[in-house]
Amino acid sequence: MHAPAAAERNKGPILDVLREYAGPGAHAGPGALRVLEVGAGAGLHAAHFARALPWTLWQPSDIDPRALSSISAYVEAMQVPNVLPPILLDVSQGWETWGGTQPATLDLLVSINMMHIAELRCTEGLFKGAGVLLKPGGVLFTYG
Repeated sequence: MHAPAAAERNKGPILDVLREYAGPGAHAGPGALRVLEVGAGAGLHAAHFARALPWTLWQPSDIDPRALSSISAYVEAMQVPNVLPPILLDVSQGWETWGGTQPATLDLLVSINMMHIAELRCTEGLFKGAGVLLKPGGVLFTYG
């Protein structure tokens, strides 16, 4: 369970902006807002954001199997009930391979610190997937 120092530093400012798109507003009850995080890495952000936004149902994912273990450890350590078990996801592959996520079912698709380090095909896949999986009015939220 190790997260880069940058993740620790930026979790607060990112959460402030996420609240604009995933605030409680008209959403009532746990799991009212469906979120897929692509490239969740160590899991610090997933656990922190889901804990602060308890009305969301947070689905973390990563391409690295080792990251999935770290995500699970963060979620367990922080006791965050609204985070689903992490899934292995290669964003460069078609949305059909994204853990069974169905078209127009996501309210928010989150990608933090992926686009600037990944191959272009990953960014292209992220945008293609967002176009299919987000509900009308859903938001693709990127940082980094």
